[in-house]
Amino acid sequence: MSAYFNPMLFNSFQFLYFFVVVTAIYFILPHKNRWFLLLASSCYFYMAFVPVYILILGATIVVDYFAGIYIEQSQGKRRKAFLIASLVANIGTLAIFKYYNFINDNLTLLLHGVHINNPIPYLTILLPIGLSFHTFQAMSYTIEVYRGNQPAERNFGIYSLYVMFYPQLVAGPIERPQNLLYQFKTKHEFDYQRIVDGLKLMAWGVFKKVVIADRLAMVVNNVYDHPHEYHGLSLVIATVFFSFQIFCDFSGYTDIALGSAKVMGFTLMKNFNRPYHAKSINDFWSRWHISLSTWFKDYLYIPLGGNRVSVPRWYLNLFIVFLISGLWHGASWTYIIWGGLNGFYLVFALVTRKWRNKMVDASGIRKWPVVYSILQVITTFVLVATAWVFFRAHTLADAVYIIESGYTETGADVVNLLRSVPIHNFLYLRDIAAGGLVILLLEMAHLVQRKTSVIGFLNTRPKYIRWSAYYVFVFLLLLGSVSSDGQFIYFQF
Repeated sequence: MSAYFNPMLFNSFQFLYFFVVVTAIYFILPHKNRWFLLLASSCYFYMAFVPVYILILGATIVVDYFAGIYIEQSQGKRRKAFLIASLVANIGTLAIFKYYNFINDNLTLLLHGVHINNPIPYLTILLPIGLSFHTFQAMSYTIEVYRGNQPAERNFGIYSLYVMFYPQLVAGPIERPQNLLYQFKTKHEFDYQRIVDGLKLMAWGVFKKVVIADRLAMVVNNVYDHPHEYHGLSLVIATVFFSFQIFCDFSGYTDIALGSAKVMGFTLMKNFNRPYHAKSINDFWSRWHISLSTWFKDYLYIPLGGNRVSVPRWYLNLFIVFLISGLWHGASWTYIIWGGLNGFYLVFALVTRKWRNKMVDASGIRKWPVVYSILQVITTFVLVATAWVFFRAHTLADAVYIIESGYTETGADVVNLLRSVPIHNFLYLRDIAAGGLVILLLEMAHLVQRKTSVIGFLNTRPKYIRWSAYYVFVFLLLLGSVSSDGQFIYFQF
């Protein structure tokens, strides 16, 4: 983060001051002027990272704004040509800033194999923050206009705000124009209960980030930065911790985004739904990063043919989508393998579905539905966590070592612990206990969320229970927060 000018992270006091000032002015201003305030404040928010990069964002906004109008006014091949021009501009920008050096690296390796020096120079550029997110949101606009599902927006400022709306500018949710554009034209009254609920959601997001995610990160970073100094159970614990770290980090950001938008009267789409309670990989991806999953479904999977093609082509479509999803996350083979592994999980589940159902029926485990559900959740979590190793590891070699050692040496470490035999370079028990405690707190909240939101649950409780919960929450936030200026993980994408 040192390369950035003065980053305005959601977990910083700088953002708190910014939010309070912008929100207060927002409700003071008449409705007709509010969009301009939001656009100006979103520009300021984005420029707090790397000021000059707003020119790049502005250029793509201009291209897509006019592309939308020309698409709507045109017919036939001309209409499609404007869509292609818009997509090329967006994907081209993404390719240059995010994938140019990655492609050049791999080209260098290929040419080296035949003893040829790569003459193409490398670019020393910083990736614009949130580029993948606002690029995909911009593309959804022109695609929806092309499909006839969204009229082209004539107000340039409103369209710019659709791309730059600060709560979800740098890490989503990736909105569709049908859900967000009209909200900028709708008058939002000052509603006390809505504002309080929005602030509570923001506070819950901050809690997940600074109390849970950042505390788990202390163990995760230490192990994953030096994986060969650890083995077996230590690597497994760090991987489990990372699984919850990335969830609390990303969903914490999303809660702050949804909450800050809600305070002003805007409704953003839900991005997470207790993903580690999923009973299958398909179920997991219907609960994790929902805005991205549905984006790929609508704009890549279905255009490829979805499941309306031959079975082998259907499997290939799934695999392609997840490979590209991995590449979307980062210009590295670790991300691509992470995506490919999730695609493999889905295809393998489809191929073996009949056989697995026969095995389950033969075992008779369906007679104990609770036990069966728990086994499904555990199995899914193990598969997801194994894939997360590639997502978090610095290199493929590190990822292979972590998985190999985690699966082959953990049993021996557990036996040694039970026998009180010292384990070489084992994690500190206080770190394990602290991590386990914050995960337990999270899962207690998830149990409540099976039927309603935590905020909805508290709103229906007696006043003395609500305020007791608030005091405990503030106490845990002050006592358990980790002093860190660490950015949110998904800001880098």
